[in-house]
Amino acid sequence: MDVINQDDALENIDGEDKLGQPMVNLLMERDWGTLEVYGLLGFRERQFAGREGRLRASLPVDEGGAIYQSDREEKHIDWALRYSHVLGDWDLGLSHFSGTNRDPLLLSSNDGLLTPYYAQVDQTGVDIQTTRGDWLWKFEAISFKPRGEDRQTAAVGGFEYSLYGIRETVADLGLLMEYQFDDRRGPWSTANQNDIAVGVRYALNNTQDTEFLLAVSTDLDNGSRFTNLEVTHRLDDRWLLEAEARFFGNADEGDPTYSLRNDDYLQLELRRYF
Repeated sequence: MDVINQDDALENIDGEDKLGQPMVNLLMERDWGTLEVYGLLGFRERQFAGREGRLRASLPVDEGGAIYQSDREEKHIDWALRYSHVLGDWDLGLSHFSGTNRDPLLLSSNDGLLTPYYAQVDQTGVDIQTTRGDWLWKFEAISFKPRGEDRQTAAVGGFEYSLYGIRETVADLGLLMEYQFDDRRGPWSTANQNDIAVGVRYALNNTQDTEFLLAVSTDLDNGSRFTNLEVTHRLDDRWLLEAEARFFGNADEGDPTYSLRNDDYLQLELRRYF
């Protein structure tokens, strides 16, 4: 659903770190809902790790050789709109994006490099969330159409069930599960075509805001697995300690994560806020 800002792929692989996007934004709030309109001025190409960097594909990416479907290249003006509304316990959203796809295709070239190709796409999405007692249910789906190609779809849905006051403490335990579907194939294929993910979130609710998140995603077609562990702990008002561990397992040659099969890693980060 998040297609306006370019991913900061050098910072993290989870798609949560973003680059800024120059834009003109109109926001209208009424009783019937909230309407947001975006005019996106200019385009920022994604950066990739070099030959000695991680994480990267089996071949290095030639960032300077990027090609565009639009004749205006990075100067193409994109637009997007989103309608959202709250109905009782339900949060509803409907969005549409038209312009340069932020996620490039990586095409093989004769010089042993991968060339980023930025296509023109139209993407319509819907997102739904509801809270029922200790249950939080979420669903997102997109209809994705590259210019000149057939329409494709992807969806993800799941829940988080919270257990409060574990063992008579202030700590909470969240149990998570989601199913991911994506019928994009060929150059548009992703690692989440038919996957199920389960996880736990453990929050101590202490003054240090300590939290643990463990999730395992499994491909139901070929059995490949991705394991993610995240820990955050605030040392004081200015310092934050974060740890991330990522493990790629059981991927065959046809899986998009095959090139990362030997790239398990642990990352420690100490942040200071001013």
